[in-house]
Formats: sequence, C-alpha cells, structure tokens
Amino acid sequence: MASTVLHKFYVEACDDGADDVLAIDRVSTEVTLTVKKDVPPSAVTRPIYGILGTIRLVAGTYLIVITKKKKVGEIFSHAIWKATDFDILSYKKTMLHLTDIQLQDNKVFLSMLNHVLSVDGFYFSTTYDLTHTLQRLANTSPEFQEMSLLERADPRFVWNGHLLREFAAQPEIHRFATPVMHGFITMHSCSINGKCFDWLLVSRRSCFRAGVRYYVRGIDSEGHAANFVETEQIVHYKGSKASFVQTRGSIPFFWSQRPNLKYKPKPQISKSVNHMDGFQRHFDSQIISYGKQMIVNLVNQKGSEKPLEQTFAKMVNSMANGMVRYIAFDFHKECSRMRWDRLQILMDQLAEQQDEFSYFLVDSDGKIVTQQEGIFRSNCMDCLDRTNVIQSLLARRSLQAQLQRLGVLHVGQRIEEQADFEKIYKNAWADNANACAKQYAGTGALKTDYTRTGKRTQWGLIMDGWNSLIRYYKNNFSDGFRQDAIDLFLGNYSVDEVEPASPLHVKKDWKFLALPIIMVVAFSMCIICLLMAGDTWTETLAYVLFWGSASFGTFAIILYNGKDFVDAPKLVQKEKMD
Repeated sequence: MASTVLHKFYVEACDDGADDVLAIDRVSTEVTLTVKKDVPPSAVTRPIYGILGTIRLVAGTYLIVITKKKKVGEIFSHAIWKATDFDILSYKKTMLHLTDIQLQDNKVFLSMLNHVLSVDGFYFSTTYDLTHTLQRLANTSPEFQEMSLLERADPRFVWNGHLLREFAAQPEIHRFATPVMHGFITMHSCSINGKCFDWLLVSRRSCFRAGVRYYVRGIDSEGHAANFVETEQIVHYKGSKASFVQTRGSIPFFWSQRPNLKYKPKPQISKSVNHMDGFQRHFDSQIISYGKQMIVNLVNQKGSEKPLEQTFAKMVNSMANGMVRYIAFDFHKECSRMRWDRLQILMDQLAEQQDEFSYFLVDSDGKIVTQQEGIFRSNCMDCLDRTNVIQSLLARRSLQAQLQRLGVLHVGQRIEEQADFEKIYKNAWADNANACAKQYAGTGALKTDYTRTGKRTQWGLIMDGWNSLIRYYKNNFSDGFRQDAIDLFLGNYSVDEVEPASPLHVKKDWKFLALPIIMVVAFSMCIICLLMAGDTWTETLAYVLFWGSASFGTFAIILYNGKDFVDAPKLVQKEKMD
C-alpha cells in the first residue's frame, strides 16, 4: 500500500502484524523506516505490489512502482508473479522550475522508461529467489538463505538493480525492494501414465550488455556477452526436483553489425582490440558459474557469417582450455529445403557430452542425487531462432532421462509419443522463443512453426517473412530509441540535471531531410509521366528516364550513406557499445 502526502511517500507492508512503514522524503529524497501511526490520516492511499526503484531525470527523482500483477503459478509453494503495469511517480510537485527544452527532454526520458516497462516479461516473487538455478540454491550456505532477496540475488538477472541502488545501501529497508527479472516463465501441471508432475521453463535475461539486436553484439571488456540468457527447465514430482540449465549469448569477441539500411548489414570484427582478454574473461566467468562449456555455434559457414565462425573456432583453440569444447553446425545449410530431420546429426554429435554433463536432481528428502557438471552454450547470429530450436531439442533429451529416472516414463517410452505433454512442451518452447525475440529484436521469433509442430510449414515461412520485414523496419528506424531506453533504465546513461544540452538534441545533416524528399518527388514524377503520356512516346520515355534516373540515383546515394539515415542511439557513445 502506498500513501502520498504533500512532502512524503509512505509505503506500508500488508503482511499480517507488520508495523514497518517506508517513508520517502520528496524534498531531500531520504528514505527511512517509520511506523503506521506516523502516516497522516489525510494521506491519499492506493495499492501497489512492489517498488521497482528510483531514477533521476531532468525534473528530479522519480519513484517507479508495480501497480498490477498476474499470477504465473507457484514454484514449491512460492507464488510467482508477472508485473503487468507500472507507475512512475515524481518527487517534485511542480515542473515550473524547468525550461521548455528541459520539459521536452524530461518527457522523452519518461517515454523511454515507459517503453522499457511496456515490454512484456518482468517477473518477481516476494518469497522465492528467481535469479538462481535450483543447483545454485541447493549449494548455498545457511547464511546465504537468511539474506534478503535483494542481497542474495544474482546481479546479472536483476533488471532493476540500478533503480534499487539506494535501497541496496540500506539493509534495514531491503524487504521493501522487489528484485525483478526479465525474460520468460511458464509453468504447467502435466500428467504422463497417470502420474502428475509440474514442468517449468524459466529464461533469465542478463542486464549486462543488454540492448537491441544490431546495436549490441559480441562482448564488452568485462566479458559480458550481448543477449545472454540462462534457460532452466525444472521438473517437480513427488517432492523430487530435477533441473537442466543451458545458456545462449552473442559470439564472445569484439564485433559489430550496425544498421545501414541494407537488409543484412555485414558483420565487422574489430581490428583494434585484443579479443583474447574479453574472450578469456567471458569463459572464466562461465566456468565458475556453470562448469564445463560445450559451445554450439550455429552460424553459416559461408558468406558474411563465415569469418565469425572461423574466428570463434580459432580463439577456442588458442585458449586451449580443457573445460571448453567447440562444435560448429551450419544450421541453414544442413536444414535447407525443409530437411529438419538433419538436426538429429547435431543431436547425435552432442549426445555423449550431454550424458557426461548430466542434470541436477534432488530427492524428496533433500538429498542431492546428481549435479549438472557442464553446460551447452548455444549461439547463432542473434541467439534467437536457430538457438531456440536446438535448445528445445537438448532440453527434451534431458527431460526424457529425468522422467525415466523419476519413474514417470516407463522404460522404452518416449516423450514424443505422449501427445498431450508434447503439445504443452512444444508450445512452451515456442513461447519462450517469442518472448526472447521480442525483447531483443522487437518481433516474435522465426521458425516457431517447427518448435510448435515438429515440422516446417508454408504458413510458417510466410510468417517468418512478415516478422523479418518488421525486424528490418524496427532495426533501422526505431531501435536507436529502444537502445537509449534500455541504457537509461539500466543506468548505462545517467541524466545530468545541470547539463545545458542533452545528447537528445543531435542536429541532423541537411541530406537527412533533403534526399528522401528529392527521391519521393522524383519517383512521383516518374509515375505521373507514365500515367499522363506526352505528345509522343519519345517525349514520354525521356521524362520517365529522367525522373526514374533521378529517383534511382537519389536512392543509391541514400543507401551509400545508410548509417546517416537510421535511427541511432544518442545517449551512450558508440565506442562503449562496440
């Protein structure tokens, strides 16, 4: 429950017997603990479901709260919620202290925050730590278990970590802070052979090097990979819990693929940095978190993607770490002309490694039976469509072994033969693909017809074409704003209230407006000349050729200067993102 008076916000816990109240001073921005009797009776009250945190914009500090939630289900009797609506509350009671330019900037920054919050996939729990896998939670100390959710959460997966920095500094108010993860969670109560079990899929998106498809690729100097997602599949049956974890992440060296109006910009591998530093850091941290690494690289082994595959293989060899293995599988070449059965070639190659890695299993008495010793780190270019297909196949193979061991499946039975469960399984993985794709690329995933049905369809190809067109538009004409919004939300860019001119005011070159207008006018004149023929066909042809050449020539100039015409990020300098 949140209450507002002229100079303070009060946040009241609704737990039975709880007397603590959080008081936020709207003038000094100080956050303190008080008690219910100190809340003025005149306060305007409204229900909220969690505090996302605070952020400073041009107009001052804002408090972001969760105003609507939807129950996803329960993990071991802990309620899991999806945050579905938010409110951004200003500490300041008036905007009269701002100039017109500052007002406009503040409005843009607010629209950025609202944009991030409008992207589906924010999850939280007030009693369960969503940021850790079952295996990590099972291997923690009693001291860890006693920590607050904010204190013990994995910082990679707390998307409001920056917003909660003031709360994190005051342990006594931790219980009022809500760590929120971004990604995808689905839960299903399933039955096979009359035996009921819970099946869950959880994808956690990393907030390090987060961003949109073309503006954030590769890794940063800390070794954080773009579009890094940890996906955990969980089974709960008669008190026993099993889990299988996989990761996906951008090819982990320094490369970029900036939009330039072309359908598929050519990837550029940086020539000015030492790739091995970041590469080594990436895999060092992965080994600490997950153990052995089996890299599954699904990019094309010809054309513009070929140098990326060759560099990746070369760097794994140079690193010469026995904990890291590498396999390349040209997904598009192998599965061309709808030959999706050929994915079995890759599955057969990975089978021995998967059996060696095993999975995590704890019995109903809490005794750990097996641990997962290593992980599959899959990637394609975007780590979306091809990657999700392969991850769903690896997860099914692990699930087959788990359900047999738990006694749900009889010896010789296969998951593929269990029609009801197979439908749940395929749709959940397709929904997972769509969630990750919308969060990174701006549209639903491609190839989900195969994930949902087990075969490629003509309608699926049409939908892929449509999604590809939308991706093209967004990647070129709206992703700069999306990237800026993410950078602001995650604290990669901080608003300076005293800065006279914000980076939002970047003046466009004259050609940005002039050339498109010239091209449209020339193309229109070309059409008019075709429809309204002149006295002779030679006169008509001359006009059509002139205006046609003008429109084509202008289009060629625009394409040549493509990077000047796309919507580029303004807040974080390019060097920081490469």
